[in-house]
Amino acid sequence: MKKLLLFLPVFLLLINCSDDDKTPENEPIIPEDNFIRASDMSFLPLIESENTTYFNSANQAEDALTTLKNAGCNTIRIRLWKNPIDNQSSFNQVKAFAQRIKQKGMKVWLTVHYSDTWADPGQQSTPAAWQNLSFPNLKNEVVTYTETIMTEIQPDIIQIGNEINSGFLWPNGHLINNESQCLELLSAATAAVRAKSQTTKIMLHYAGIGSGAAWFFNKMSTVQYDYIGISYYPIWHGKNLSELTSTINSLGQTHNKKVIVAETSYPFTLGWNDWTNNVVGLQEQLIPAYPATPEGQKNYMIAIKNLIQQTESGLGFAYWGGEWVAFRGNESPNGSSWENQALWDFDNKVVPAMEVFNQD
Repeated sequence: MKKLLLFLPVFLLLINCSDDDKTPENEPIIPEDNFIRASDMSFLPLIESENTTYFNSANQAEDALTTLKNAGCNTIRIRLWKNPIDNQSSFNQVKAFAQRIKQKGMKVWLTVHYSDTWADPGQQSTPAAWQNLSFPNLKNEVVTYTETIMTEIQPDIIQIGNEINSGFLWPNGHLINNESQCLELLSAATAAVRAKSQTTKIMLHYAGIGSGAAWFFNKMSTVQYDYIGISYYPIWHGKNLSELTSTINSLGQTHNKKVIVAETSYPFTLGWNDWTNNVVGLQEQLIPAYPATPEGQKNYMIAIKNLIQQTESGLGFAYWGGEWVAFRGNESPNGSSWENQALWDFDNKVVPAMEVFNQD
């Protein structure tokens, strides 16, 4: 889509032993992953830079991250672009934003697009600086870049590519036309993560559910990763929540991995608050059981959370575009196409769906 984990304190018993005594039996036991209640907040630095104020449920001005943390959100998802033309989602901006998130006590989930701009199923443009490289040199750049991300940003979750249904770094990493090279690039990136951290979780992300997701993750069998990420939007991926349930169950059982709904959202109105056309604006784009009202949006998200929690493999969700309010008003056509799906209303006050982040 053009478009993080709060662990309970764990006290590990430290055992003094020689190198010869280090066997699998006496290595520290890694605790079970806690349920991820995340929000993608990638637009927040831009929106804040244009003097937008967010308000909490008491109608008090409040840092949007604080509001999310207080609501129970434990992870913040951020996109990273290689060399964006306007510095938005750039390395330095994302690094500073990640530090701010950590200071709030939340985990950082980094979505590395391996592109200078949006990467999604329809476009996976190689960064301009890498476009004329040979395949071996491109792979080296991917490794160096990934290692730098791990060293300087140190995410808790790293997503290798965004919605890589047909691979990434096209044309070299196109999954259909250059499958072996795509898998080589993915494996190089994941190895670079592992070289720098044994605790950061690696995610691969497919936009969709059903047979397409099954096909994609079967292709990924040689890549070393931890989490399966899928996108689910009713407008693009169907209105049958039972298919989402079956996808989570099937993918988790087939690949023995935890599954996360990496992107989802829903409107609280079909109205608009700026002159940018909204992605969702028609009645037929909705699931009938969930009208485009504040309660409808909340009930949709409760259904998504409950559905994931009731599966054996589901590990959590991320709400996408929650921060993307109509921050430029009615004077600019380049505003938000998502303001009616945000987690703050047209007065920039939190909507009831914010309650979905609680631990219940």
